[in-house]
Amino acid sequence: MAQAKKGDEVRVHYTGKLEDGTVFDTSADGEPLSFTIGENRVIPGFEQAVLGMEPGDSKTEEIEPDQAYGSHREDMVMELEKTQIPDEVDPEVGQQLQLRLDNGQTVPVLITALGEETVEIDANHPLAGRTLTFEIELVDISENGESGEGGNIVTP
Repeated sequence: MAQAKKGDEVRVHYTGKLEDGTVFDTSADGEPLSFTIGENRVIPGFEQAVLGMEPGDSKTEEIEPDQAYGSHREDMVMELEKTQIPDEVDPEVGQQLQLRLDNGQTVPVLITALGEETVEIDANHPLAGRTLTFEIELVDISENGESGEGGNIVTP
């Protein structure tokens, strides 16, 4: 049987869990995740875990932050004046907003604290700094993307 290698398009079912067992993402109730190994469309540790698997194989893989969403960076936590928040937004801790950068790009940020006149936002990925556990089942391999069913490429 073929083993998954770089350049292969693979389809996997997965369940991602946090350290406390909380499920943060799963494909169990939908279509398998489809991606090509080596195109960096998923986190590095997930891609590495799939390498060498054969269709029908299942495994559980613990992925450290440096192979997932990176460390939580304090330089990505900022304090803004409440006057910088649009009037139509009533800021609340846990609320997600889009921060528009000087170059026009937008970055998702999370409100982490509120002061009298300030709002603290965090631009880190919500899973930054977390060790993640994935249950992975390899459904199918299409060598060099030549066969098999397609699908949208997403990052778990």
